Amino acid sequence: MELLSNPEIWISLVTLTVLEIVLGIDNIIFISILSGKLPENQQKKARQLGLALAMITRVLLLLSLNWVMGLTATLFNPGDWIGVSKEGLLEKMAISGRDLILIIGGLFLIYKSTSEIHEKLEGQDHQVEGGKVHSFSGVIFQILILDIVFSLDSVITAVGMADEILVMIAAVVIAVIVMMVSAGGISSFVNQHPTVKMLALSFLLLIGVSLLAEGFEQHIPKGYIYFAMAFSVLVEMLNLKMRAKSKPVQLHNSPGNADYRE
Repeated sequence: MELLSNPEIWISLVTLTVLEIVLGIDNIIFISILSGKLPENQQKKARQLGLALAMITRVLLLLSLNWVMGLTATLFNPGDWIGVSKEGLLEKMAISGRDLILIIGGLFLIYKSTSEIHEKLEGQDHQVEGGKVHSFSGVIFQILILDIVFSLDSVITAVGMADEILVMIAAVVIAVIVMMVSAGGISSFVNQHPTVKMLALSFLLLIGVSLLAEGFEQHIPKGYIYFAMAFSVLVEMLNLKMRAKSKPVQLHNSPGNADYRE
């Protein structure tokens, strides 16, 4: 009851929930694109299961805070392998468990985004890649891999913003519920508009590069990334609105023109 009556707890809960939703947008986009490869009757199930796995992963990581924070300890330093002093650049390149996860996750996201963009440009069937039909379990496995990466970043952020474990868990659960409710609409919108889908894949590629840089201790302020994404979305929304109102150009001597004469 003491927690419920503390205004600072409520402020932390609201702030952290909003932040978790913002950080979860890229997760929704990734899940929407992967689930779109499945038959229509399996897509909703894949989205809900993927987000449920994200929530479970984040809660488990929050309950293992000692282990999570231990991931920030240095595992090795490249300078040790080549007999160079750890001072300067090599000191900043010290690799921790968190760094390894971010590097692997970033490389995976870059690979998936690039292959998806290539697939769309080549015009291959959305359910076939390399002659193989996408399986439900295969899609869920890929979602799970990225859930772990996104969850690690989310949990470390939560630890830095709140002191109470119950507040962190509550924020994660509320954020995932909001994402579950909105995932269907976001998925339909992304899949129905090819240019939006290409933009979303570009976002994922950008996030993959960001994760890779973060793994090598090259910090890119997330505010810059999210501002660029928001500005791109605004421009794309204006383009969609303009295309919806525009009419195809009619040549003077085309059958569709009122002045057309045979």
